[in-house]
Amino acid sequence: MGEFDLIARYFKRPAKRAVLGIGDDCALLQPADGMQLAVSTDMLVEGRHFFPDVDPFTLGHKALAVNLSDLAACGAQPLAFTLALALPRIDEAWLAAFSRGLFALADAHDCELVGGDTTQGPLNICITVFGEVPRGQALLRSGACVGDDVYVSGTLGEARLALDALREHAPLPDELLALARTRLEQPTPRVALGQGLRGIATSAIDVSDGLLGDLGHILKASGVGVRIDTSVAINLIATSAQIARAERLFSYEKMLGYVLAGGDDYELAFTAPVSARAAVQAAALQAQTAVTRIGVIEHPPGLRLVDASGNAVPGRYASFDHFA
Repeated sequence: MGEFDLIARYFKRPAKRAVLGIGDDCALLQPADGMQLAVSTDMLVEGRHFFPDVDPFTLGHKALAVNLSDLAACGAQPLAFTLALALPRIDEAWLAAFSRGLFALADAHDCELVGGDTTQGPLNICITVFGEVPRGQALLRSGACVGDDVYVSGTLGEARLALDALREHAPLPDELLALARTRLEQPTPRVALGQGLRGIATSAIDVSDGLLGDLGHILKASGVGVRIDTSVAINLIATSAQIARAERLFSYEKMLGYVLAGGDDYELAFTAPVSARAAVQAAALQAQTAVTRIGVIEHPPGLRLVDASGNAVPGRYASFDHFA
């Protein structure tokens, strides 16, 4: 099977919303009147972002999910994506499963594949996703204001828990590993929540490299600081009764590290005024996604971790760094 046969068999579909899809040198997209394009690119490299023996169906899901998460953080509606895929060899069973996982998530968000490239080489998946957002309504990292509440969607830490277990750094019962591994390999992009937060949130970011590291980007862009209540944040990994069992296996500090710096969560961290608390909860309810208020934006720059009594919590929590 050649390159173009591969594309035709596993990835070519009729264009739906795109003016022109796969088949020409460029795809053509036309945002609706009054909308701006939101564009993001993510790359997944075997051995760096996923294990060589990962289920190709879940890999197809995650490859697109991490990009849709960026659109969610911007408050954008997905439109289309391109796929650049390097393969060590043509494995039809692998390609069939990968494309099924990819398109299952794409179809769920009405996001169509409009182009890309394939080549031979070490397994590498690079997706560029396109979305649209009403002009002037995109959620940015630079709008956090002193006094704003700090929120996180969903739960944090399970993905890192699974990663450590798979690396044999953290023993987990099989049923608990299966639950955590789903969070690692099939994250849920919070697209509906991101759109629901337009006009409510003052800033937003997706949590991909670890909560504290990603919040740091908001702090830098907005010129503010933050105080995080660790007694609330620790419960982000314990909202599932099964995950809560892990507390018997690991120390409080270890679990807190998973929450604050684990990475691969693909949840949303965002800020909003105190006056918007009801609106935030309404948006979360509409999106069927839980949100938790974990802190407050402050004037002095920097990150401060405190316990339930407001006392400083010691410790350094390093988020993921691709070149570390």
